[in-house]
Amino acid sequence: MRSREIVTGRTILVVFDHGEDFYDALNRTCRAHGIRQGYIPTFIAGLATADLVGTCERLDNPDAPVWKKVHLTNIEALGGGTLAYDPDTDALQPHIHLTVGLKAHGATAHTSHLLAATVQFLTEMVIVEIAEPALRRVRQPNLYDVPLLQFP
Repeated sequence: MRSREIVTGRTILVVFDHGEDFYDALNRTCRAHGIRQGYIPTFIAGLATADLVGTCERLDNPDAPVWKKVHLTNIEALGGGTLAYDPDTDALQPHIHLTVGLKAHGATAHTSHLLAATVQFLTEMVIVEIAEPALRRVRQPNLYDVPLLQFP
């Protein structure tokens, strides 16, 4: 277990518009406000499409991460996550998880890591900037090369 008190910065409210790419809109928002790290306590979204980590296939190693995706359409979603920064590539590294309900299938639910999404009608989000400590994602070779959140 690792823990650290954080120093929060600004709190930003953002609404993504119909048809926007979720991750592109998130990146543009963070660049516009100079946010390199933070957290998203929660957000609500209508999504035309979303790719979540998942599979219906038998897993050879249930302890290993799943690198496949499921494609979902016409969904309502509730999510949250963290934002880290890679100074080597000058790139935001979001880690977003989503719980979605398929509107046309009795709100059947799926929950997993969000890979990609397209906004349908809206996404309403609050981003809380973390001023300290610096957040980085470091790949862990002994854990299937999964990038884990690190901080001093």
